Amino acid sequence: MNALILIPARMAATRLPGKPLADINGTPMIVHVARRAAESGLGRVVVATDSREVAEVVAGAGFEIAMTRSDHQSGSDRIFEALIALDPAGAVETVVNLQGDLPTIDPASIRAALAPLADPAVDISTLGVEISREEEKTNPNVVKIVGSPLSPARLHALYFTRATAPWGDGPLYHHVGIYAYRRAALARFVALPQSALERREKLEQLRALEAGMRIDAAIVDAVPLGVDTPEDLDRARAMLA
Repeated sequence: MNALILIPARMAATRLPGKPLADINGTPMIVHVARRAAESGLGRVVVATDSREVAEVVAGAGFEIAMTRSDHQSGSDRIFEALIALDPAGAVETVVNLQGDLPTIDPASIRAALAPLADPAVDISTLGVEISREEEKTNPNVVKIVGSPLSPARLHALYFTRATAPWGDGPLYHHVGIYAYRRAALARFVALPQSALERREKLEQLRALEAGMRIDAAIVDAVPLGVDTPEDLDRARAMLA
């Protein structure tokens, strides 16, 4: 697939202000993420940001940047603006939205996120990991995928929730927030209004499901550390030391 990896980055994170430039062992976090993206070998890597400071740091590390507006409500909106600016002719077929706070993500997991798009019925693909820690099963900050198993390595997503679901015996899956979109699916998604369940669960992927779009998840072995707090940042420094 002709893929473009876009990494949205903004400085206004509430729990960890200035997060993209947080130092991890001498390297800003956003640069770590860009390096993991480049190591995936999927193709062009661009950081989409509204911050000149982020842009200068990223460009200084040798990566491409796309300047975007500052009023976007989500990373999906930001990457769509960047996509139109970077590829107005529509040559890019697949767009990967890689969050800029995943400095420990395995490049193989980034590649795995595209696998479900081999099925032409799939609009958006993402990642899941089987939950092994009991406390995560009831943690509302751990988003769960409720889906129909298509194989040991793939789910057809039916719902995403902060609740403990589904009920009964069997595995629960932690949703990893990386998305691969067909270009037309991304264009459709950002044009949709917020949905009722999206607002209730505070999960934007529910907008796509409520609109009848299909999301499948590739199942991988490990959850990358998402850096949202100073404590997470300390963990990332230890993991990447």
